[in-house]
Amino acid sequence: MAEMVRRRGRSGYLLIIPGGLWLLVFFAFPFYSLIATSLYDPAGSDFRGYQMTYAFGNYVDVVEAYWQPLLRSLLYGAIATFFCLVLGYVLAYAIAFKSGRWKTLMLVLVIAPFLTSFLVRTLSWKLLLADDGFIVNTLQLLQVLGDDGRLLATPFAVVAGLTYNFLPFMVLPLFASLDKMDYRLIEASRDLYGNPVVSFFKVTWPLSLPGVVSGTLLTFIPAVGDFINAELLGNTNTRMIGNVIQSLFTDANDYPAAGALSVILMTMILAMVLVYVRRAGTEELL
Repeated sequence: MAEMVRRRGRSGYLLIIPGGLWLLVFFAFPFYSLIATSLYDPAGSDFRGYQMTYAFGNYVDVVEAYWQPLLRSLLYGAIATFFCLVLGYVLAYAIAFKSGRWKTLMLVLVIAPFLTSFLVRTLSWKLLLADDGFIVNTLQLLQVLGDDGRLLATPFAVVAGLTYNFLPFMVLPLFASLDKMDYRLIEASRDLYGNPVVSFFKVTWPLSLPGVVSGTLLTFIPAVGDFINAELLGNTNTRMIGNVIQSLFTDANDYPAAGALSVILMTMILAMVLVYVRRAGTEELL
């Protein structure tokens, strides 16, 4: 019996090996390379090469130079995550409790945008928000926008694109939490409290918090690092940190600065995620 238990224990470790090798090859090594790149001598170039001088000053320099797009990315990501939470919670609640036999179809419609390219979906928003498009013309007709008002190349367009593209990442975890909830608890709470608002915050919201935490993380993290929406829907004043990193890597060939910015962004997001998860108390919810 003891021998069987030991074999099962070894089998568990053997099953971890493929995933561990995958993480080692495609995460640990690239992450080490990125950190090393961020510490190269900033005076190097593609022609002269780069020397490892442990130039920690690269981090200070990029923060001083690019703190605005860094904070802008956090702000846009937070706003888009909030909108995704509000819209996604309503949609997930409707699918979980009100859709009936149409539940599967509605879930398919939620993930249907993934059947097309991320780039195509963003370009479609560029067409919708164009200066001569139906939306802008209608808003101008209703005097919501002035005659020279526009939506494209504005922060609104960037946040709208982020919200649209990452909304499914919020809906699916929320639906998973709400769908396994016993609806009789909600009915009982309404009998006890008699107020739908109180019932929601006392019963529905606490029970759905695992989905809320998962959805906000899955939405916020990629939204902060995104550069496609800001590139296609924004302007030079709405550049996000992803645009800066991409430009430093591909246009300026300033690899130390791009690497330092990437490490700073990952470190900031990791710290925020750890604080958020700890504050949300997911250890008790899961």
